[in-house]
Amino acid sequence: MKEHSPAAAWMIATVLMAACGASGGAEAEAPPAKTAAAPPIAIGPDSDRLDATTIVGKPAPAWDVDTWLNAAPLAVEALRGDVVLVRWFTEGCPYCAATAPTLVALHDELAARGLRVVGLYHHKSDAPLVEDDVRALVARFGFTFPVAIDRDWRTLRRWWLDDHPESWTSLSFLIDRRGVVRFVHTGGSYAPGSADAAQMRAWIDALLAETP
Repeated sequence: MKEHSPAAAWMIATVLMAACGASGGAEAEAPPAKTAAAPPIAIGPDSDRLDATTIVGKPAPAWDVDTWLNAAPLAVEALRGDVVLVRWFTEGCPYCAATAPTLVALHDELAARGLRVVGLYHHKSDAPLVEDDVRALVARFGFTFPVAIDRDWRTLRRWWLDDHPESWTSLSFLIDRRGVVRFVHTGGSYAPGSADAAQMRAWIDALLAETP
């Protein structure tokens, strides 16, 4: 039998493999398509090290508040069927002031689609808490949605600080239509036009699209 050169043998083998349907060279299978990364459940300061699962994926705890502005007393359970954005804020907080326009815009634009924004004021000053001062702050921020005063941070501690005592306090939580906490912003601001504001809006749109 005539012996083929190495180059000729390689060409013959390639032809035979193609004829038999074997993969090789340009006929190799395409690599599997990359799947999109799952969206984060928390963003904001230290979100990469804080365990958001202490509350995310669980029913929103009841809040322990007794003073409401812009609304009659409101229970967490009464908000079932809506998507709820809960944001803590206080006087003298630049992050709260920067975020206020985003909260107002979200309320104005998305309330008709089922978004409820709820503000919770937590007092950080050494001076005594004065309700009229809180009312003035709420008016200055342009908040027309329900706001409650979280005295002694009772609700803030129950929701987050008991598990994360060194965390920021300017926190936000997103609750789905079934009353389950789904996402956390761990503090700081999400001013209009910021990446955090864009992520918050993306989360809200996704929750609004879900069936209760």
